[in-house]
Amino acid sequence: MDPFKPPQDSPSPEQPPQPPGQGFGPQAPGPVPGPYAAPGPYTSPPVGPYGPYGPGMPGPYGMPQQSTSGLAVASMVSGIVCCLPPLGLALGLIALPQIKKKQQKGKGMAVAGIVLSSLATLLVVLGLVTGGLGEFWSGFKKGLDDAAAAQSPFSLKKGDCFRVEGKLETYTTDVDTVPCTRPHEGEVTGNFKLAGFDKWPGEDAIDKLAEDRCDRMNSAYALDTWAVPEDALVYYYIPSRQSWRAGDRSVTCAFATEEAPFTQSLRSDASTLDAHQLHFLRTMNPIDDVIAEEPDEDPDADLAANKAWARKMHQAVTSASTGLRGHTWSGTSAEPVEKLAGRLDAAAAKWQKLATAKDSDAYWEVYEDAYDALSTDNESASRGALGLTDTLEDSSGESV
Repeated sequence: MDPFKPPQDSPSPEQPPQPPGQGFGPQAPGPVPGPYAAPGPYTSPPVGPYGPYGPGMPGPYGMPQQSTSGLAVASMVSGIVCCLPPLGLALGLIALPQIKKKQQKGKGMAVAGIVLSSLATLLVVLGLVTGGLGEFWSGFKKGLDDAAAAQSPFSLKKGDCFRVEGKLETYTTDVDTVPCTRPHEGEVTGNFKLAGFDKWPGEDAIDKLAEDRCDRMNSAYALDTWAVPEDALVYYYIPSRQSWRAGDRSVTCAFATEEAPFTQSLRSDASTLDAHQLHFLRTMNPIDDVIAEEPDEDPDADLAANKAWARKMHQAVTSASTGLRGHTWSGTSAEPVEKLAGRLDAAAAKWQKLATAKDSDAYWEVYEDAYDALSTDNESASRGALGLTDTLEDSSGESV
């Protein structure tokens, strides 16, 4: 009998026979409504507060399923990983009697953990005896270090120093970050996002933006320009056409070299300099910026352009002298800085003559004197007193 289907009522002997066309027999055209309709074949038994089975009764599927021993699982995992083989062995030995006592599953896993851990323990002992374990661990650790150092160029952040295998490329999939005290080919000076483009703008357009923005980022990152090697390049990583389609809009700016690797950080900004050093560099650096703007054509070919540049030089030198005198210098730096300001005044007078030269001959007569008045020797004493780089080296490594 189906335990979930209530038995049909049987007519009692005293019950009178039903007339044809009534009741629930096969001849009846349909059930006759009554106050107590019989349950159909899909009617569930009554459900009480404990469900259809009552308190303490097993469910329709019998007893609850067996649980799996957590110790057995841990033993097998420890045996597979082999990092702590004795642990897997101990966990397996503890798990076996508990599995039997609690009627749990996992005996096979516990046995596997014991076997694997025993083998791993034996290998460790052999490694210690033969000395092979140290070599294995060194290789394993190096692999972990290399994996941790590998990064996408676009995950690099300001101040990161990195190595590059082979030649520097504007497109690459990974670089290795290293401490800046170790040899490295590049140092990140900042990042920026490309904006204002609805579609791939082309490499030339990105290059133009990157050159300008990265040049400014590099200048702000390394205010102590004398500490930057002459062969240091303004470098950047840009999106490729393929990475652009995936949403990449990042440009990573850096100093880089294809010659001798850098051996220290090039960073000299507000995060590394004191207030006096910052003021000195921000006052003097504009002179170098204007020097870099000297026209390509000489005064014989374009006197007007050269005179206009000389006027900018005069303004930059005069502003530097004023800026140095407008700051209160501490300690031993006050005297050399005051002397430097006086030499800048003398240089400004020469640049004024260049700016007002009547012809190219008059321009050439003063040109070398104006440059000599800005000799690095005038600046070295002030830099040394302030704790800045006081020797400027050329590409051969010799002082200039």
